Amino acid sequence: MVWDPKDPWSKKSDPLEDALKQAQSQFKNLMPSFKNLMPSSGFRNIALAGLLIFLAWQSAFIVAPDEEGVVKRFGAPVRTVGPGPHGKIPFVETVLQPKVQKLHRIEVGFRTDRQGRQQMLAQEALMLTGDMNILAIEFIVQYKIKESANYLFNVAEINETIGKAAEASMREVVGKGKIDEALTTGKAQIQQDTQVLLQSLLDQYQGGVQIAAIQLQDVSPPEAVAAAFKDVTNAKEDREKLINQSQSYRNDILPKAQGEAAQVVNQAKGNAQARLNRAQGEANRFMATLKEYNQAKDIISKRIYIETMEEILPNIEKIIIDGKTGDRVLPYLPLERLKPRTGTAVEDQKP
Repeated sequence: MVWDPKDPWSKKSDPLEDALKQAQSQFKNLMPSFKNLMPSSGFRNIALAGLLIFLAWQSAFIVAPDEEGVVKRFGAPVRTVGPGPHGKIPFVETVLQPKVQKLHRIEVGFRTDRQGRQQMLAQEALMLTGDMNILAIEFIVQYKIKESANYLFNVAEINETIGKAAEASMREVVGKGKIDEALTTGKAQIQQDTQVLLQSLLDQYQGGVQIAAIQLQDVSPPEAVAAAFKDVTNAKEDREKLINQSQSYRNDILPKAQGEAAQVVNQAKGNAQARLNRAQGEANRFMATLKEYNQAKDIISKRIYIETMEEILPNIEKIIIDGKTGDRVLPYLPLERLKPRTGTAVEDQKP
């Protein structure tokens, strides 16, 4: 250091400090331009309010009455919420809202196009019965969402899975029965058994769905043998018709015959009872008369004789002759008058 006698306290300037001071002066010169670029206080308040509104909008969501909310955090489901307003962490949690009250429909064995026309899919529809016959079965599966989280995340392509499981269940049920049951009276039982089996399969998959119904749309033989099946079906229907007619005739005739038989039996019983009562009355009357006769035999005998004569004498020709005169009269018996006069006898007398 060189000593300067004019200024003993002066020091030589440091280059680093000079550079720092120069940078500070340049920054101060630039500050007015940055201040001009900064927004005003009113604009900052509006921007802050907008940011708060955006965060609130991202934090709240509303679940409709027919929906169920499944909240995901970084892609993984964390909770399930019911209908109404709810909150979530913005930019961290997302919400899926499946319609749990909607009745979903899956077609198996056929497809319906936009014009409403149905087309059979032979690969799905043709099934083998227990008695080694082939049927074309088209049916519909209707289901609802039972557990939203399982429905959304446990099974991939849930509709396709339900369709394949329904086809397998129907094949198993139809394969245990006979063709006549599937074509006639066994359709309701097939639907019920298929629904139970399909529900058990989906519960094993934890698919989160509830099978509402299985509806058979069409059960028919393949086109190649449809005519023969139709003839067999018509013959069976005719047989059932004749059986029903015979049973109806039987139900009509038997009650009438049974009624007539009962009427004849009742009439016979009535006649028997009437005759028995009449015979009993006559016997009682005879016994009463006999009792009185035993008490006065002479009087009753004479009375009976007189009453008998009163009945006989008015109907015969009679001649009364006094006893003394009768001794002088020659008795004469006209036998020819007693002989019957008929047309045959007269003809025999002619020569």
